[in-house]
Amino acid sequence: MSSVLEASERTAVEHDRTAFNLAVWDKIVANPEFARMPYRFETDEHGQIIMSPPPAPSHGNKQSEISYWLRRLSPKGRVITECPISTRKGVKSADVAWCSPDVWQESEGKSCLLRSPEICVEVISPSNTSSEIEEKKQLYFDAGAKEVWLCSENGMMSFFVAGKSVGASEMIPAFPTQIE
Repeated sequence: MSSVLEASERTAVEHDRTAFNLAVWDKIVANPEFARMPYRFETDEHGQIIMSPPPAPSHGNKQSEISYWLRRLSPKGRVITECPISTRKGVKSADVAWCSPDVWQESEGKSCLLRSPEICVEVISPSNTSSEIEEKKQLYFDAGAKEVWLCSENGMMSFFVAGKSVGASEMIPAFPTQIE
């Protein structure tokens, strides 16, 4: 499979990872065929599309609970679900993200965030592999995340700062260690 970009489009942006990701994501978002598909989309570092089935309702419920707590405990930022983020390996979608007004403003009007929000959250699904989650965690940190949180299938939260596990969020210390 090839990139969604034509050769001339790739040549114009291939020297700049963020511009490349944005060009690919703009085409995906603008394609009405993709909008009708019941899949979640991400891309790899070559601009190829990665599709996965929509998650189970329990996954969405966890996203909703995490979003609620983020809004409640840190109302000055923006909470985004299914947040597309430009990374060195394509556009990845955090299940939930929290970003400051500065990060939001930098990407406002764009089809994906140009750098990672300060907090990226992955809700673990049965289909996720540990290597996939480890890779996404590192990609979010590399793209500028301050913290990455993982929510297990039973709602237990794990918090990471600079790639290391910590007992609680440093940015939002009151965030619960387990959600419903």
